[in-house]
Amino acid sequence: SSQDEPIDHQPQTPVFKNETEAEFAKILDMYGIEWMYGPKTFPIEWDAEGNIKMAFSPDFYLPKFDLYLELTTMEQKYVTKKNKKARMVMDLYPGTNVRIVYKKDFQELVERLKSFGG
Repeated sequence: SSQDEPIDHQPQTPVFKNETEAEFAKILDMYGIEWMYGPKTFPIEWDAEGNIKMAFSPDFYLPKFDLYLELTTMEQKYVTKKNKKARMVMDLYPGTNVRIVYKKDFQELVERLKSFGG
């Protein structure tokens, strides 16, 4: 149905929710990896009337890798919730790649992307 379409929104100048996101954007810039900040919201749960009950907006999108990244530095219970939402997005929107990234993995991930894209 037409209701399960992601919602596009790309601000001109991103306003990061926290320091972690700003830091990650700097690392991506440093490596010359193009990114978009929270460009899409994916509805993942609807009520009986078809209103969106739950949605997931990954923090970053890397166009070159067609990859959505959701950053997390949080405790396990939130991570579990984010993983569940990411899986729902990938199930409902086939071909959409979402990865949960832990702060400790930032550098490693970016280096992997860089070598993969080089």
